[in-house]
Amino acid sequence: MTLESIKADTLDNPAISHGFLTRCGGASKGIYEGLNCGIGSDDVAENVIENRQRVAKHLSGQRETPLLSCYQIHSNKVVTLDAPWAESDKPKADAMVTNIPGIILGILTADCAPVLFHDPKANVIGAAHAGWQGALYGVVENTIAAMEALGADRTTIKAAVGPSIGPKSYEVGEDFYQKVIDEDKSYSQFFWAGCDHSHHQFDLPRFVKAQLEQAGITNPWISDHDTYVSESLYYSYRRSCHKSEPDYGRQLSAIILKE
Repeated sequence: MTLESIKADTLDNPAISHGFLTRCGGASKGIYEGLNCGIGSDDVAENVIENRQRVAKHLSGQRETPLLSCYQIHSNKVVTLDAPWAESDKPKADAMVTNIPGIILGILTADCAPVLFHDPKANVIGAAHAGWQGALYGVVENTIAAMEALGADRTTIKAAVGPSIGPKSYEVGEDFYQKVIDEDKSYSQFFWAGCDHSHHQFDLPRFVKAQLEQAGITNPWISDHDTYVSESLYYSYRRSCHKSEPDYGRQLSAIILKE
């Protein structure tokens, strides 16, 4: 089975290559079946490395192209990358930006929202992991600001929100709801009615899209794929919990400036 990736119209530009990868076309087996790119999972390490090399070839034509991911911690921290780092030295952060060609920025997700960015005028790219905490506390704005520090302009930045858990699959309690709206009462618009008065359904992808728009990004693209329900295409942390599985795979969303 070959690799499959979703492309965003907003990121269609000859200067870059990008993709929101599905789990199809990988070497992993068992509960990780497919393209598990999560080094932090308990999958066979050789399979994860092979999967990441397949992604590198898919995006750049070369298996050896550096593919970098952060040690993601559900934060709003962004790192600016000027050279590849060793796997043992990867920073604890949830977003990366660079203007260096030939380096793939990779975001790992299993329900959280991956966000890819490109300023075609300044030729600066970014990639962010937007779980509810990172999204709520500013990872989107911080990524844009870090791109601007490299010469980008938010009025020309293009962005895309990849596959993530959909609201019908994201039932949350009252504590979660209160924590979010305590930041901004208007955020109540991103909650739907839950199974009873003490539960809500949270629309994470449109919450992230709204933050992009509030930050000045014009017409951000958004995927309509729900990672929880699309088991053949995506890994899902929440689904693995509901199935009482011991671990879960991670899909990769990535972007590279071509050399």
